Amino acid sequence: MSKEELIKNFDPNGLGIKGSLFGLPFTPETSELVIVPVPWEVTVSYQSGTALGPKAILQASTQVDHYFKTIPDSWKLGISMLPIPEDIYQQNADLRKLAVQHIASLETTLATDDHNKVIPLKINEACENLNVYVKNTISKYLKDGKMVGLLGGDHSTPMGFIRALAERYDLFGILQIDAHADLRKAYEGFTYSHASIMFNALKVPAVQRIVQLGIRDYCAEEVDNMNRSMGRVVTFFDEDIKSKLGAGKTWDELCKDIIKVLPDNIYISFDIDGLDPKLCPSTGTPVPGGFEFYQMTSLLKQIAQSGKRIIGFDLNEVAPGPTDWDANVGARMLYQLCNWMAVTQGKLKAVS
Repeated sequence: MSKEELIKNFDPNGLGIKGSLFGLPFTPETSELVIVPVPWEVTVSYQSGTALGPKAILQASTQVDHYFKTIPDSWKLGISMLPIPEDIYQQNADLRKLAVQHIASLETTLATDDHNKVIPLKINEACENLNVYVKNTISKYLKDGKMVGLLGGDHSTPMGFIRALAERYDLFGILQIDAHADLRKAYEGFTYSHASIMFNALKVPAVQRIVQLGIRDYCAEEVDNMNRSMGRVVTFFDEDIKSKLGAGKTWDELCKDIIKVLPDNIYISFDIDGLDPKLCPSTGTPVPGGFEFYQMTSLLKQIAQSGKRIIGFDLNEVAPGPTDWDANVGARMLYQLCNWMAVTQGKLKAVS
């Protein structure tokens, strides 16, 4: 059926379609926005589980109500998710065992023997192959005129997405929502570590600026990289945000400060641990502090109202825990990201 026929025959007030993202009736061919799942967490350095994030969010997403007060027809956009690539998940599982072995050796030795050099080389090669897969997959859908989002996995997964955008845009900015700065060079010997994604993004000339929000766990190396960036990295530390809110500044005012330093074209890299950990307790590296859910949805709305354009996004580090809580939060944040990106690209209309 055509997209129009699918919309006509679907009841948004009824049960969603099992196994379909948000229970919606669309396929990648009939969607305006395609989600690329990347079940990968080879380099995580604390708790594992994020490779299961795409599957958990897919399952939880059928419980998301489709009605947006400010975007009434949001469900008609057409959102779908590609099948979760089982071969990548299995390769991830195999390499994760080697990474755990390597990290354990780092914690107990000086890590100078040949064995500790071989494992990172193997993992770095596999991560670069993943980057190529992600870049090629996303480039295909961008060329087809689709909007694209990526669903990780750990925070290393969007590197290929950033490279794909760099082939389409001369300049763009990254809005990073995160507890961590992710500016370490080859953390634990892994070039494409989840803790190095923004260090690697800075190597891409098209990345005009990285604006970091909620950073509250970082090291001296990362602060040095911020300072050496000559304004290419702008960081809104969590403690500074809380201090300004405590002194009477409103969240709306802070959003205006954030939006002011963003370029016109924005890629959003959303690590779920940027939120208060009560909203994502099972994430890979939870840190006290962080944002409330409504603060992030308010920021997305204000970005859309500012006239700036969201050209892509990733949502990562969602790990299923003992309940469906993390996945439910992740699914709802994913729906927000999808719809506000569509508003900024003129695919949906928001009302006041």
